[in-house]
Amino acid sequence: MNELKIVIPGIPIAKKRPRFVRRNNFVGTYNPQETEEGRWILNARQFITEQIPRGIHVSLDCHFYMPIPASTSKKKRQELHYHTKKPDLDNLIKFVKDCLNGELWHDDGQVSKVVAWKVYSDTPRTELIIEW
Repeated sequence: MNELKIVIPGIPIAKKRPRFVRRNNFVGTYNPQETEEGRWILNARQFITEQIPRGIHVSLDCHFYMPIPASTSKKKRQELHYHTKKPDLDNLIKFVKDCLNGELWHDDGQVSKVVAWKVYSDTPRTELIIEW
């Protein structure tokens, strides 16, 4: 079994909904996150050495470390652990899976197991452990 660990520094990013634009009778869609996805993929490429072949089962372990709010007292910081606010965990996972499409795996349909959690941390980051 192969394993790959990817660490992306910075605040974890959640997948946003597609946006729509209407010009007369034409309705189009656009992705408001193209720049964020591009930066995230550039950071991830440092760790990717090979692409996982089609049809191979992929296990994804996601750890999202969210920033501690600046208004939190020192006493309260000791009590903080799990992050229960927005962004939603499923949108964080969706962003990761969409960014790694075509980079690490051919399609995110290959991911058949996901373990994920989000917690507070002094150093916000996204850590991924991928096994195939």
